[in-house]
Amino acid sequence: MTNTNLFTELTVGPYKLPNRIIMAPMTRNRAGDGNVPRDLNATYYQQRASAGLIITEATQISHQGQGYPNTPGIYSEDQLAGWRKVTTAVHQHGGHIFAQLWHTGRTSHSFYQPGNSLPVAPSAIPMTSPVYVPGQGMVPHETPRALDLHEIPALIADYARAAKNAIRAGFDGVEIHAANGYLIDQFLRDGTNHRTDRYGGSVANRTRFAVEIATAVTDAIGPEHVGIRLSPSSTFNDMADSTPRETFGQVTEQLDRLHLAYLHVIAPTPKDAKHGGASHDLIPVSFFRPIFKNTLIANGGYTLDSAQSAIADGFTDAVAFGTSFLANPDLPHRLRTSSPLTPADPTTFYGGDERGYTDYPALSA
Repeated sequence: MTNTNLFTELTVGPYKLPNRIIMAPMTRNRAGDGNVPRDLNATYYQQRASAGLIITEATQISHQGQGYPNTPGIYSEDQLAGWRKVTTAVHQHGGHIFAQLWHTGRTSHSFYQPGNSLPVAPSAIPMTSPVYVPGQGMVPHETPRALDLHEIPALIADYARAAKNAIRAGFDGVEIHAANGYLIDQFLRDGTNHRTDRYGGSVANRTRFAVEIATAVTDAIGPEHVGIRLSPSSTFNDMADSTPRETFGQVTEQLDRLHLAYLHVIAPTPKDAKHGGASHDLIPVSFFRPIFKNTLIANGGYTLDSAQSAIADGFTDAVAFGTSFLANPDLPHRLRTSSPLTPADPTTFYGGDERGYTDYPALSA
């Protein structure tokens, strides 16, 4: 037990954060034409600049990486110009902000792909759940195309290019999205990776894609500007692994050698057990504490009390809040003063305008 709490300063990479309350990445589907961030997005993030660190919504590294409507990209000059509005607004209010780099892999649909081609994945295994396509509603997922071995280096280079673009757009760093059943997670787990080449089969092979991406990104912008997110217990997007502790233990050992700024882990929740996660598959954040030496961020349904306990007990260094930050732009102030939290409106989570996005009031308003 330590005296450290949510409101203690924390150094992450070269940055001294004013608190350990992290804004978790949350998809909001409010980018403009061309998947360009707009003034509304700048207002949204600026309102939440009192977070110790903001991690943006998932941001596709390329056209191929997109899987949902109106999600921002970070590969065109117009997108970078839009993101500069966001980073400038956050920095003007004293905040720090990392861009989360994303490729959706098999969760996409040909509607979103260049030339309406099939989405790519480690293996040609379709998802069982439907996917939203504008004008069509929810439709069955297609069987993705397994990436050819010769395509993988270019895809890794897309991550490095996106990281450089993020720095050009004014971000303080990037978070590699290796969680939630998207492309990197699909390579990590043997439920979705049936490859027989150097990127499949053994744990060492399945972790190779994630480690090579992290290496390329750190080479591009420096490890002190790079974090990564894992969801070892999540069953979201039809994810499963036969040996999760071995898989995620090994990938974390390798990532630790890169001296990344932080590791962001999604803790198991009751939903994971409800949707098929066996007890031995549910890996607590504390599992990673002895493996990863730099900053550890926990996410997953934390309250003020449970977050304070996790930090005081040394299980994590910081806690990321999602829905409560969505509905409470001044969340650090509310937590510090034990003030009531505004409940979030789920009907406005995805898409739309300022309603349920920038119109949640701060206490001082």
